[in-house]
Amino acid sequence: MRTGTKTRGGTIDAYLAKLPADKKSALQKLRKTIHAAFPRAEECISYGIPAFRQDGRVIIWFGAARNHCSLYPGGVAEEFADELEGYETSRGTIRFTPEKPIPASLVRRLVQARIAREASRKPKTKAKTKAAGTRRRR
Repeated sequence: MRTGTKTRGGTIDAYLAKLPADKKSALQKLRKTIHAAFPRAEECISYGIPAFRQDGRVIIWFGAARNHCSLYPGGVAEEFADELEGYETSRGTIRFTPEKPIPASLVRRLVQARIAREASRKPKTKAKTKAAGTRRRR
């Protein structure tokens, strides 16, 4: 597990250090669960919140707000709607409180679903991007 991995936006440890004790504890547990499900993950800060990435692509994010914590597993949250009953959700967000965290087994399945979705996407290629943006002069 990479802890305190420094990135351009800071570290997850620095992010967590600013939180109240209950949210910090809940997100530390979530962080450990994500690492257990995704050992190859590289920690980073993306969009100002903690994230885990693989091969340059962020797979999952988490964070804290005034009245709740959130897990951002992308669009896969919809696939688990029945199991997420009782949590406030939207297309790519699951909100929870430190008193009612998302079960670790569900977090692991969300992470695995997100990894599978990213693996099915076409890889980013510089050649495609460059070819689309260049024109031949005549």
